[in-house]
Amino acid sequence: MAGVNKVILVGNLGRDPELKYLEGNIARVNFSLATTETYKDKNGNRNDQTEWHNIVLWRSMAESAEKLLKKGTQVYIEGKLQTRQWTDKEGHKRSTTEIVGESFVILQRRDTNNPSGTTNQTPETGAGVSFESLGSGDLPF
Repeated sequence: MAGVNKVILVGNLGRDPELKYLEGNIARVNFSLATTETYKDKNGNRNDQTEWHNIVLWRSMAESAEKLLKKGTQVYIEGKLQTRQWTDKEGHKRSTTEIVGESFVILQRRDTNNPSGTTNQTPETGAGVSFESLGSGDLPF
């Protein structure tokens, strides 16, 4: 049986995307994404638990993300988990696990002119996405 490596995340960018061009003029962008779950403890107190994810996008999708995404933007991302290993300058072995994005949809943008901090604009899509007219708060699944 074949394996499945599929990740679906809805969260907010923790920082602006950082675009770099690698050998061969291949675009790579990375940013952090926060997903927050809310639960009540045994005393009925509301608690938030935030998980941070490292996101990587490649080629034209990376260039689109760099133009469209900013810190605080709420996005839907589909991708796969990938673990990389390398040796740092001091000779120590390092590893990191990232989500390699295959598509993204902007769900909500931060608006610095709006006191609430958000705006309900029509979502824009990243490369490889063709979801039709999602309303604010609607998820494409």
